[in-house]
Amino acid sequence: MPYLLSLLIAAAPLPAHDTVEAVVEDSGWTGTGELGMAMARGNTHSESLNTRFVFQRENEHRKHQVRASGLRTRSEVTAVFEEDGEPETRSQITSNRFDVGASTSLKFDARRYLVGSVRYENDDFSSYDYQGTASLGYGHHFIRNDTTTLLTEIGPGYRRADTRSRGVENGPLLRGLFDFSTRLTDTTTLVNTLLVEAGDDNTYAQNDFGVSVAMNASLALKAGFQARHNTEASDADISRTDRLTTVNLVYTFR
Repeated sequence: MPYLLSLLIAAAPLPAHDTVEAVVEDSGWTGTGELGMAMARGNTHSESLNTRFVFQRENEHRKHQVRASGLRTRSEVTAVFEEDGEPETRSQITSNRFDVGASTSLKFDARRYLVGSVRYENDDFSSYDYQGTASLGYGHHFIRNDTTTLLTEIGPGYRRADTRSRGVENGPLLRGLFDFSTRLTDTTTLVNTLLVEAGDDNTYAQNDFGVSVAMNASLALKAGFQARHNTEASDADISRTDRLTTVNLVYTFR
């Protein structure tokens, strides 16, 4: 619940001079694709790949967005795999997850909108085999100009999740979103997005922070840090929080 309090604090009214500009013309489908890879050889042997895609289309009355991300890592692991009790070193998948989502917004005016959102996550190395959510909420733009965007969303929803120890869980949730981006210089942009899905069985929170530096009109380098937290864990050996630090190449589709 402290995550929700931070969202409510962020939703406090801002000064009237923070401008909000209406989008009149259909922008068509635009978006970004990110790709990062790491490979180690020698004393260690591992490969890691992470990807992220976000596409959206917006006009005066509606906004549609689809997004997907994935992480896969293969590493050498030394452990006892056979009944003879002898330790062996094998190459195994040590992280494997993907996340897809979509949202549609119906605008009341330049500031206010109604938003429907769905999200599905599959993670082979967490307490949950999968988590799926759907929600309907209210969104508000507090700042929206040429350099800075600040918005929040909040509303009820429904969650279905398959736990590794307790079976399938179903129940209502409260979804909150805080999204901020600002252009620091002509080539440098800072972004931060906090998503909270609070339910009786589990509260899921994900924060994505990134700084990107444009190399040209289409390519940029982005350093990012992601933290994902579940309040409930199916096993004492499973961490409730996953952290991921990335440096990705970003391509902008226009």
